[in-house]
Amino acid sequence: MRTILYLLFLALASESAYAQIIFKEPFSQRIANYTISVTLDTDGKTLEGKETLVWTNPSNDLITELQFHLYLNAFKNSESTFMKESGGQLRGIEMTGDGWGWIDITSMRVRGGEDLTSKIEFIHPDDDNEKDQTVVRVQLQKPILPRQTITLDLDFTAKLPTIFARTGYHKNFFMVAQWFPKIGVYEPAGMRYVTKGQWNCHQFHANTEFYADFGVYDVSITLPQNFIVGATGILQTEKPNGDGTKTLAFRAEDVHDFAWTAFPDFTIVEDEWKHVKIKLLLSPGHTQHADRYIHSTKAALSYFDSWVGEYPYPNVTVVDPPLGAFGAGGMEYPTLFTGGSFWGLPEGLKFVELVTVHEFGHQYWYGIVANNEFEEAWLDEGINQYSETRIMDETYGAKTSVIDLAGYKLGDLETARTGYRGMKNPKIAPTFSNAWEYGAGGYGSITYSKAATFLTTLERMIGRPVMDEIMRTYFQRWKFKHPSSRNFIEVVNEIVRKHHGEKFGNNMNWFFDQVLFGTDICDYELTSLQVSRVRGPYGQIEKDTTSSKKPAEYESRLLVSRLGEVRMPVDVLVGFDDGTERRERWDGQARWKEFRYRSSSKAVWAKVDPDHILTIDVNVLNNSMTTDPARLPIWKYTLKFLFWVQNALQYASIF
Repeated sequence: MRTILYLLFLALASESAYAQIIFKEPFSQRIANYTISVTLDTDGKTLEGKETLVWTNPSNDLITELQFHLYLNAFKNSESTFMKESGGQLRGIEMTGDGWGWIDITSMRVRGGEDLTSKIEFIHPDDDNEKDQTVVRVQLQKPILPRQTITLDLDFTAKLPTIFARTGYHKNFFMVAQWFPKIGVYEPAGMRYVTKGQWNCHQFHANTEFYADFGVYDVSITLPQNFIVGATGILQTEKPNGDGTKTLAFRAEDVHDFAWTAFPDFTIVEDEWKHVKIKLLLSPGHTQHADRYIHSTKAALSYFDSWVGEYPYPNVTVVDPPLGAFGAGGMEYPTLFTGGSFWGLPEGLKFVELVTVHEFGHQYWYGIVANNEFEEAWLDEGINQYSETRIMDETYGAKTSVIDLAGYKLGDLETARTGYRGMKNPKIAPTFSNAWEYGAGGYGSITYSKAATFLTTLERMIGRPVMDEIMRTYFQRWKFKHPSSRNFIEVVNEIVRKHHGEKFGNNMNWFFDQVLFGTDICDYELTSLQVSRVRGPYGQIEKDTTSSKKPAEYESRLLVSRLGEVRMPVDVLVGFDDGTERRERWDGQARWKEFRYRSSSKAVWAKVDPDHILTIDVNVLNNSMTTDPARLPIWKYTLKFLFWVQNALQYASIF
């Protein structure tokens, strides 16, 4: 998701052509396999479902209880943890008074064994909110042995909320996500940070997203005949039922979630890129943006393919929500994501492209690599934001990839950097935090913008080719495996040492200790630039009548200061009035460093970090100084802003 920018903009054939495209070999360890049949009541906005879960104990432990997410209960009332944390609004959208949603498990049985329905118990692993009902546990009479499989049959009923936080309905548009009883992740000893096997099944929080095991989903959806459906996976069959309804069967392999959408007024646009079938579902009035969606989807597919590795699925579905359903926009699910557009959106405002590139990127970092988004959101959101800035700036221009309108230009990396550097309190929390623990705010700016910014700093420090090898190695090594921050850092240390030896020390832990695990800021300042003429000998000195007059000599003195606590190596570039330049290297450890030069030329300007390596520096306006005030950087930005205001007013006057 890209929250700060999303707020700026508020049939099918009887047999799928893709039905035979299935995976021959599993990519993942298939822990949780679901078979679900669900009926959507489009009038009552309810779901009636039957679910069979085949779950495999991945550990050497005896499992005596199971834990499940009931995410829809986050929208049951104002007392859920989600509603308390969000204050009843998310991404600028408020929960309406009659728009509540919920989910109930009406039956749970072990196949051929005990009835577990009466043993379902609400638990609250993250807080003391006894009224939160988003997690349940069930005690088992017979424990599950190591590597043993259990089969459960469940019945459930659910009421969808009005579109609020990624899921729900608006009139006759449905975005059905986090809609079924979903088993948590049992983490064996040695997985991520776990020393003893345990369930990882967090409550649904306002800031968190999701974490689940990979598996296979066979999902049958029954709904009125006139509805067009998009879903995770591949459509296998579509059968009319003779009563005005139809049933569609989808299959998705090696995914960790299943979401779907239904709307009678979608316009379907189909395309393909290499082995990937692209399906775009456009809302009324938005068909003008079809080419923009398709082009940006292909741009993202192509970039990731050459950068880190092949997209392993045969399809991707892009959903464009209608007006009034933007709460469902800008969200990712396996092989399906939602975008966002509106009628009349000019091409100079590249929000369609930005959201598309961002959400497709989640197919890799959320969908395939699949970290724990509750506890280490930056591994998805931050890495994906970094990926987005690269793709957008290289596809649409480094200075025009977000806005190129009425003379005002803005690039994506600049937007990400501003999202972090513009914070009132950039020390508000470490990036490595549980997502729900950003109680004082800053989740988006820290998890998305700061992480993308420090990854860009790392890239510029070690070099683009080395960074590319890091990202490719990390993806290939950890796809379908649920990595941790520690695993990412291990890859960084390995590849940096391979190419740079000990240039940056024995490892890069010092870097991550500051930017990931710490809260300190980076701020280097060119504090002063002084030039004075060097006086010749004076006092009672015998005059030398034989020597010719010596040219004037000047002393130039630069003072560079470290205002923040973050320590980074940094360059200083000095320019002299004869056109020569001097580059200095400072380890950035001390609080200040002075540079002195004596020559017949005078220093006229100086820059700290002249190559913009330290994108994490929170104040770039104090990085340079000149003896000529007209060269001050503030004038550059002032004139740029005034030029844009003038053009914007002229543009507005046309209408």
